[in-house]
Amino acid sequence: MILALEECDYVNEPVCAPSDVSELFVLPNIFGQVNRTIILMFLAALIVVGLLYFAFRKPRLQPSKFQLSIESIVSYVKDEVAVGIIGPEGVKYFPYLLSIFLFILVGNLFEVTPFVNFPITSRMAIPAFLAIVTWFIFVIVGFAKNGISYFTDIVWPKSVPIAMRWLVGIIEFFSTFLIRPFSLAVRLFANLVAGHVMLSLLLVTGYVFVTNIGEIGVKGATGLLWFALGLGIFVFEILVSVLQAYIFTLLSAVYIQTSVHPEQ
Repeated sequence: MILALEECDYVNEPVCAPSDVSELFVLPNIFGQVNRTIILMFLAALIVVGLLYFAFRKPRLQPSKFQLSIESIVSYVKDEVAVGIIGPEGVKYFPYLLSIFLFILVGNLFEVTPFVNFPITSRMAIPAFLAIVTWFIFVIVGFAKNGISYFTDIVWPKSVPIAMRWLVGIIEFFSTFLIRPFSLAVRLFANLVAGHVMLSLLLVTGYVFVTNIGEIGVKGATGLLWFALGLGIFVFEILVSVLQAYIFTLLSAVYIQTSVHPEQ
């Protein structure tokens, strides 16, 4: 946002935008090679640990609103995502699914956090790493549970007419081993990038136009429109943050389920 503000030509341009929107994702190093993204990543992890610790360190029979809220999230991920999708064996994968849901959720919500305004999941390395971890889990589980038949059933599916097996096998191979982790990462990354760009440009434009209305005259009033749109996007991005964390976790559970129960 600061970069967009510094480069804003509010006299000649309708929107305050840097020459390259990638500048909105450049965070300067603070301590040597440590930049804000790394700090925010560890902060997100600490927040997740803190939420779970303070919610469950002294559970009450009559829980507080905070404890009840965290318990509701934990119960939903366990009952509806882990066990609901994977089955009884989903309990083993529940800690991982809960961890990625909360970490992604907190990382996404940094986008609408005052004085932060930067979702860490808008840096491709983080969604890619989480997607690769999910990929390793469901591939390892697939071979551990089913042996080599996990691979052969993918590349030569017996439920498909024999004339079509080679074609379906190729599609399934690329879908399982290449497209799944790629699409899982890109879906999260692209949604948060789009939201961050729109939110930054609209709010910065609204602020600059309104505060310089004396210099640019009536044109400055359009800043109210940009600011109103920005506030609408702000509320929408809260929903997107929750939804994208849920989708990533849900698909991770679905992919694990296909390895645990490949016959389904």
